Amino acid sequence: MPTVRVLPLVLLSMLAACGRHESVPPAVQSVSASQAPAAKASEPGTPAVVPYANMPKIAPIGVRIDKHLDVPESARGPAIDPAKGYRLQDLGDGLYMVTEGAYQSMFLVYDKGVVVVDAPPTYAAKLPTAIAEITKNPITHVVYSHSHKDHIGGMPALGGKPIIIAQEETLRLLKRDNDPDRPLPTVTFKDAYTLDVGGKKLELSYHGNGHEPGNIFISAPKQKVLMVVDVVFPGWMPWRRFAVAQDVFGSIAQVDKIGSLEWDTFVGGHVTRTGTHADVEAQAEFYRDLKAAAGKALSTTKPGEGVNPQDMNNPWAVFDDYIDRVVVQCVDTLTPKWQSRLAGYDVYIWDQCYSMEQALRID
Repeated sequence: MPTVRVLPLVLLSMLAACGRHESVPPAVQSVSASQAPAAKASEPGTPAVVPYANMPKIAPIGVRIDKHLDVPESARGPAIDPAKGYRLQDLGDGLYMVTEGAYQSMFLVYDKGVVVVDAPPTYAAKLPTAIAEITKNPITHVVYSHSHKDHIGGMPALGGKPIIIAQEETLRLLKRDNDPDRPLPTVTFKDAYTLDVGGKKLELSYHGNGHEPGNIFISAPKQKVLMVVDVVFPGWMPWRRFAVAQDVFGSIAQVDKIGSLEWDTFVGGHVTRTGTHADVEAQAEFYRDLKAAAGKALSTTKPGEGVNPQDMNNPWAVFDDYIDRVVVQCVDTLTPKWQSRLAGYDVYIWDQCYSMEQALRID
């Protein structure tokens, strides 16, 4: 049974007023008023007895909850065989997707070898076994979608000395990181590159910074498959802070770009299944709603309202209170429409609202 923090009585009263979804954890429920330390409202640094007005039922960042919202059936992918630890999906004409249920990569089989796209360390050691289910051909090429270790840090498990292809910004970042688990690319390009091996093609293109510099689009035109990592999460709320995008609006623009291209199957590098154009449009729609909700909250929330007068000479405190109230309004606006449509909505909605208000004010 998981350990649950025992919370001070004042925070318990805040959570009760917030109506945090599902229920308060059993260990918290068992704390009585006589057991909990009494909070002094006048003591500096003590949580307020009354929380922000209209506090969402979705628990805020830093609050441990008993049970998250269930994953909608629409977001679930085919089951993973626990004995194998991965699932293969045939994408057509020698192209396959591999996933362990959280990360995704691809490989393309041609007459003399295999091209691997990304090697996530969570299952990279199983990639040779997965490939061996299809062919005995060696791994001759590896394409890096971008530089992040959670997608390419399993390279040593592939063995050999394949040709490594990446956008030139990825080479720059990997030189800086100097990580033996992420060997440097041996072939780089600026805008576009076509890998043509044994009559099989992958078209690589760069559309600027969004998730991070060097993150590329990988198209298999014959199979009508497009892979773009860490930008679209089919059926799911994106990872926190727009999947830690370096350029929030650049990442949003790439969602629209993905939706405008011709493909039948989308591979996003994460979650449990491949995606469709409907999945991409759903994320674009969520981002439009998120931008509108955060923008309205920023324009209708008055800085300083409700702040202790003794704190008005503390600009950090005044501004933090303002942003918190902006985000409360943002979460409240989005929840009725989206909490049942995107898996993991309650996990990262606060992150997305904080990131959007920041981007709207600064970027």
